[in-house]
Amino acid sequence: MGKVLVIRGGAIGDFILTLPAISLLRSGLQDARIDILGYRPIVDLAAEAGLADSVRSIEHAALAGFFAPGSELDRQWCDYFSGFDLVVSYLHDPNGYFRGNLARAGVPELLEGIPRVDCSTGEHASCQLAGILGNIALFLDDPSPSINLPDGGDNIPENSIAIHPGSGGVAKNWRLEDWIRLGEAIALDKGEPRILLITGEAEEEKHAELSAAWCDAGVIFQHAHHWQLPRLGSALSKCRLFLGHDSGISHLAAAVGTPCLLLFGPTDPAIWAPANPGVEVLCSESGRMGDIQYQDVLKRVSELLSCL
Repeated sequence: MGKVLVIRGGAIGDFILTLPAISLLRSGLQDARIDILGYRPIVDLAAEAGLADSVRSIEHAALAGFFAPGSELDRQWCDYFSGFDLVVSYLHDPNGYFRGNLARAGVPELLEGIPRVDCSTGEHASCQLAGILGNIALFLDDPSPSINLPDGGDNIPENSIAIHPGSGGVAKNWRLEDWIRLGEAIALDKGEPRILLITGEAEEEKHAELSAAWCDAGVIFQHAHHWQLPRLGSALSKCRLFLGHDSGISHLAAAVGTPCLLLFGPTDPAIWAPANPGVEVLCSESGRMGDIQYQDVLKRVSELLSCL
């Protein structure tokens, strides 16, 4: 098989959960060229990690016709799609319009993966996403993605603790005041670890309050705000420990090999938590984030820091 195209939309976590499937294609079809069509800069991670030969943005107006029945298809995109021997698509296509238009464009073989993970099965998301590859006799053994990124050039002290206090959903976030307390407690650790604070669009309102509180308390921290994903992944790979929630950044930290303590709820960690070694999940019995107690988190962080 000469050329394979993987089409994957979704947020950071969705994409990283699909990386084991992409890695399976890379290892199972060793002579194939693998391209990825998705959202930039998310898909840049795969190119930086050597999992894709080329990446391209899905955000082009000329692609709109491929999602409507009987539309006039852009000739350049038809030439692009027909240049692949296999297309693996994870796009939501309930009416089959995209499928039909790819056939009109001359795509010889299409595999349609699941656009959404089924939470009722209890099966890990990466395994579900890779399931479609069984049609070409490729079966996933390891659901943990691995990303090796070039050094981003940031001076991250070896004892740094990365903290990402947000996620894409309010219900998945621990109390901000407890993140503030935890950061202050970590800063007083005998090893004098520094903190890498990670914030993005979801934390715009939080980071000012948290930064101000830490500055007042004398906490030493470096702020990674809106860093590009390859740069952030490189910085995370240098950290001693990552603390976060059920988020795409947590998946990135796990994929670059950073030990993680993740506070989970109400989502099911058996499905959504990174499957990588060195990842530990802390939940409350109720499954609610508000019921995760500060002292329990502090105790476990102290234990982990003593042995890392």
